[in-house]
Amino acid sequence: MTDKLIITAALTGAITIPTQTPHLPFTPEHLIADALACRNAGAASVHLHARNPHDGRPSSDPDLFAPVLAGIKNSTSDVIINITTGGGMGMTPQDRLRAIPRYQPELASFNLGSMNFSIHPVARHYQANDYRFDWEQAYAEGTKDFIFRNTFGDMQVFSETMRQFNVRPEFEAYEVGHLYNLRYLMKAGLATPPFWIQFVLGVLGGLGASPEDLLMMKQTADRLLGAENYRWSVIGVGYPHEFNMAAMAIMLGGHVRVGLEDNIYQRRGELATNAQLVEKVVRLARELDREIATPADARAMLNLKGGANG
Repeated sequence: MTDKLIITAALTGAITIPTQTPHLPFTPEHLIADALACRNAGAASVHLHARNPHDGRPSSDPDLFAPVLAGIKNSTSDVIINITTGGGMGMTPQDRLRAIPRYQPELASFNLGSMNFSIHPVARHYQANDYRFDWEQAYAEGTKDFIFRNTFGDMQVFSETMRQFNVRPEFEAYEVGHLYNLRYLMKAGLATPPFWIQFVLGVLGGLGASPEDLLMMKQTADRLLGAENYRWSVIGVGYPHEFNMAAMAIMLGGHVRVGLEDNIYQRRGELATNAQLVEKVVRLARELDREIATPADARAMLNLKGGANG
């Protein structure tokens, strides 16, 4: 039997810049509103990054999560909260991990290897006076020289910290080698199945987002980890990859992440809100007769500790 479809909404990330879309949330009020709108649209989980609320710059300050988490919880929403440990450009692994002991969320991202990670081609679309904030141009162009660090030493610290605070890792795999890294972590006792894995496809510096790429990731995970030892979701970065990968996941029994962290369009040239991206995946799932998971369903499938405990 196929699981109900878990939809994750990645609301803001650290790589989309405010100039790209006016819908990108970075104030607490906007992030809270988007989280609740995505839950109402059908998302079981929201993935959160911290940003400066005045200019939208990605930040490593864990204090910035506090009003957002409080606002979501005070709303009585049952949405699952997933806090990033990916952070953003210029943050150390120690910076990226700081929110986990403090907030002890149900889920947190866990990146499976170092890699180039770039959006520098985005900068070609704008002139200097097009940018909404003065930090954006240098940030986008600077990703050309950015190495996203996730060493085996870093991963050991992330694993031990998440285990200490009963936080379920969401393993982010950007290419096939990352699945071999997860197998190593499993054999070393640093990761315990069943795993929750996001296949992150389409990042410049990682694997592409073609149907063949997704099938290769799934087949490799089946071979290395055992199909019974994991559930998977897919992120297709950019348009139309987000929805192409979503349709494949719906058909193949996987799960889906959407959101302005990864893609800003609902149709070619038509900017979207986070909730509209969720709504489009819900429509796809209904057309293909795949039921949508509630947060309660997702908590049971992923064996999470529950919203009262995270």
